[in-house]
Amino acid sequence: MAAIKSMVSLSTKAALLLLLIAVAVQTQMTHAQSCTSELTNLNSCAPYVVPGVATTTPSSDCCAALQSVDRDCFCNTVRIAARLPSQCNLPPLSCTP
Repeated sequence: MAAIKSMVSLSTKAALLLLLIAVAVQTQMTHAQSCTSELTNLNSCAPYVVPGVATTTPSSDCCAALQSVDRDCFCNTVRIAARLPSQCNLPPLSCTP
């Protein structure tokens, strides 16, 4: 009888652990989708970041999009972009003249 109680308790704990893992994965996926959407909205800023462009003052749409981007989303994207050259077997990019 004690062995059966122990197995039921163990299976309940395992089910709870699986539920917690599922919730964590879903939360990560939702955050990733939100980040992608926020970054896509930054397309309105494209005309202001091209070298040689005459208009340097961003539009209100650009400023609103930039303000809505989560800091972690933005910084993680920059970190990932900085790693791309090495993952493509290219030399690191340098932005110094």
